Amino acid sequence: MKIRKKLIEWLFNISQKVYTHMFKHHKPWGITKHDLLTYPSESIGKHLGLFLEKNNFELIAKVERHDAYHTITGYGTCVEDEIALQCLCFGNGKRSLYLYGAMILGIIILPDYFPYYYRSYKLGKTANSFHHYDYKKLLHVNIHDFREVIFSKSYLQHKTSSYEQFTF
Repeated sequence: MKIRKKLIEWLFNISQKVYTHMFKHHKPWGITKHDLLTYPSESIGKHLGLFLEKNNFELIAKVERHDAYHTITGYGTCVEDEIALQCLCFGNGKRSLYLYGAMILGIIILPDYFPYYYRSYKLGKTANSFHHYDYKKLLHVNIHDFREVIFSKSYLQHKTSSYEQFTF
């Protein structure tokens, strides 16, 4: 399985660069991890900064929203979490060529995680739509309040309010 995960990581790295260059024509946010870490403690922006810091990342220009999805949903950055996040977004109504490719290849190459992918898809179906927001405009919004708008109260009762433990 380790080799299959490395293959997917390699495909993600190559395809992300090509996809961003070919299909993402909007302006990047122009915000750094350092900028985000100055946001109020309970804001989406601060939590996004903490996510980036924890993973030793910077925002990738023109695909910043993807890291916002990680922050809002609590999904990690390992290969199976990346695929599960795409399944959640698909269940939530998001459609893109990249999403289809990541999901299909991920499910084919790592079928061992199919139950996780399917649970993520179902969670996306039951959640209120979140894939369409302009997250740059929401960086000051309270992350806990935003999560309550997106996910069911019964689901949230099983989670804690801290980012570290807000995982699916």
